[in-house]
Amino acid sequence: MLTGILLILIYISFISLGLQDSLFGSAWPSMYGSLNVPLSYAGIISMIGSAGTVIATIFSVYVIRRLKTGLAVTMSVVFTATALLGFSLTHSFIFLCVCAVPLGLGSGSIDAALNNYVALNYKARHMSWLHCFWGVGASLGPLIMSWFLTRGDSWQSGYRTISVVQFSLILLLIISLPLWKKNAESKPDRNNPVDFKKIFSIAGVKEILLAFFCYCAIEIVTGIWGASYLVAEKGVDPQIAARWISLFYIGITAGRFLSGFLTIKLNNRQMVRLGQIVIAFGVIIFILPFGRFTLLPGLFMIGLGCAPIFPSLLHETPKNFGKENSQAIVGIQMGCAYIGNTVIPPLFGWISSYASFKIFPFFIGIMLIINFTMISLLNKKVDKANNKE
Repeated sequence: MLTGILLILIYISFISLGLQDSLFGSAWPSMYGSLNVPLSYAGIISMIGSAGTVIATIFSVYVIRRLKTGLAVTMSVVFTATALLGFSLTHSFIFLCVCAVPLGLGSGSIDAALNNYVALNYKARHMSWLHCFWGVGASLGPLIMSWFLTRGDSWQSGYRTISVVQFSLILLLIISLPLWKKNAESKPDRNNPVDFKKIFSIAGVKEILLAFFCYCAIEIVTGIWGASYLVAEKGVDPQIAARWISLFYIGITAGRFLSGFLTIKLNNRQMVRLGQIVIAFGVIIFILPFGRFTLLPGLFMIGLGCAPIFPSLLHETPKNFGKENSQAIVGIQMGCAYIGNTVIPPLFGWISSYASFKIFPFFIGIMLIINFTMISLLNKKVDKANNKE
């Protein structure tokens, strides 16, 4: 009973995380004019937040060793709620940049802490549903912002509303602190520092990091550049392209909900392989020379294939590398994922400026091949290491 209540709270925390993650992109077209800055300045705030997230995820193991998961998540939500409140109270671009620091740090710490906690204490289906609930929050964020803007309110109202949601979550987390102690957590010695050199020497760690990087390249390139590809190469109207790309996100969210049930019959490795196969079919359909007829199912299948890969790889972490190493490795994996989210979009934009957007499906295909190869090497190395023991 208590475990179920805690799981519901974890799901709510991930909905809240999705809300804040999607808010900035939907608000920025209304923000930059009132801030008197160029449209391109969104990249500055985004990169500051991403840098904070990368730092927080990589070093989350130290925070969680000191505070334990429940208190670490609670303090991290304090960071994000305060940052969102700061966003809602200012018209200064510089102050927004300052607020982006605790927002990124808090988001990264929440992400790493909850992913590892679920991997250690719950079945694989709950990891899939955890990320499904992030998709629910990410879908609601733009709708909330749009509701305020269409009423004639400012973008600050949207940020203020999400801030209130976050502060309410803090109260729930404080009340729930005793529940976190009911579940077993790995208990590494606080006085024993994390040896990152040793962590990177563990069989399969380098492969899993590259696999995460390539997976995130597939997801972020499809999400950010997919609509541009439809417009530039397929002649789709921009407004229609914006709606069509939502099929990719619908595929991810629906796929993660469905994956929760599939994990009852399939293990994490099988779920990852299934996802890779579905992405491959999606890319092939996308490339087929049948005009616009193949674009919609192609986008949906790429999203559907992406759905099980990220949560399944995270849930497999304690099994692959040991419970004692899981928090450190989950943090590094998340950091590598966020680095991919930061680096790949401008890199693809630069490549496409020379090679044109025709490379879009082929770029996804190349990232998928590398991801497939790294996961295969990872499984071989982990199996070999386990057989030696």
